[in-house]
Amino acid sequence: MNYELFPYFSRSMMLAEIVRNIFADRFAAPALVFRSPGRINLIGEHTDYNEGFVLPAAIDKAIYLAIAPAETETGTWISVDFGESIEVNRWHDGKLSQAWANYIQGIVHEFRIAGHKPPAFNLVVAADIPIGAGLSSSAALECVVAFALNHFLRTNLDRKSLAFLTKKAENEFIGLQCGIMDMFASLHGRMDHVLRLDCRTLQYDYFPLELNDYVLLLLDTGVKHSLASSEYNTRREECAAGVSGIKIRFPSVSNLRDVNLEMLEESAEFLDKIVYRRCKFVISENKRVWLTCDALTKGDFDTVGELMYASHEGLQHDYEVSCTELDFLVDAVRNDPAVAGARMMGGGFGGCTINLVLKQEVPALVNKLASAYQHFSGNALRYYEVVTGDGTHAVKIQSLV
Repeated sequence: MNYELFPYFSRSMMLAEIVRNIFADRFAAPALVFRSPGRINLIGEHTDYNEGFVLPAAIDKAIYLAIAPAETETGTWISVDFGESIEVNRWHDGKLSQAWANYIQGIVHEFRIAGHKPPAFNLVVAADIPIGAGLSSSAALECVVAFALNHFLRTNLDRKSLAFLTKKAENEFIGLQCGIMDMFASLHGRMDHVLRLDCRTLQYDYFPLELNDYVLLLLDTGVKHSLASSEYNTRREECAAGVSGIKIRFPSVSNLRDVNLEMLEESAEFLDKIVYRRCKFVISENKRVWLTCDALTKGDFDTVGELMYASHEGLQHDYEVSCTELDFLVDAVRNDPAVAGARMMGGGFGGCTINLVLKQEVPALVNKLASAYQHFSGNALRYYEVVTGDGTHAVKIQSLV
């Protein structure tokens, strides 16, 4: 059924209040409210599933969840953004008819596999993360549900364990062979910081993100090409093939994380040309993460920008996960003095570019790009300034009056 949402929307009302109020009206009961943010990734793309390094940050756009156990064996889940609801029996363990609900169901499934017994529960979920922009709204949804169930079931899982659980749900229930970066960043984010994560050991360090005169500007292509999911899994297979070839000369290698460019060159005869290029990108991107951290520490945004452009070049030509719309937006700012650096962000084939832009120049830049991009692509150019935010947490709201 569709649920009437419009009376609840007010510019002065936070999403946390919206989901809480809808829940109270629909179920005549109180709920706890939780928040889990989307994420950006400054640099380090497609390295996480190769046990490499990434440099993400949680952002100020998030999923909000109002949730409470149901009094029956069946719960009702309501999506504000899709204007839909679905009835779910606590013992149902398979896929559901609505795609958004399967990200919730996957988390329930993983808790059940781990030996826990999630009750039926009612929930209302809403987001201000732009869907399809590559900001990991699906990971944020998985994280907020896992965080909430961890609370209700008193399972005492730490954030690292929750990241593993949500990744497993995405890999096995949803079927996308993603790495752990999105979930880890959503759960562990810290305001005014980026997080350098070692995706093998899950050790991580925070680096202050002091942008001074710069801001992070996302330019949204407004497209998501159908290649995204299938090609993502193909890249994983190509990287695995690269490891197998490199192991012929270097038997101790277990992942591309263990390989440098010299080792790759020595192993080139055992690699298909396409696989060689995939490996070259991943190895180079890992190095760029460390160089970016050094540059951030020094406040050297020129170097950060150069590394961002280099990352895009690799994603475009070696890893081949860009698209004409993303390339257009990067090329359009490449020689603009207001832009220190730009690259595509996320899995690829659509979504956003991430740009390091002088704050005072943002309006002029967007105005200049908007008509050019619409003429090129036929799509209106959407854009978002983002700042870093904290990871998944409970939200305290004053009681209903």
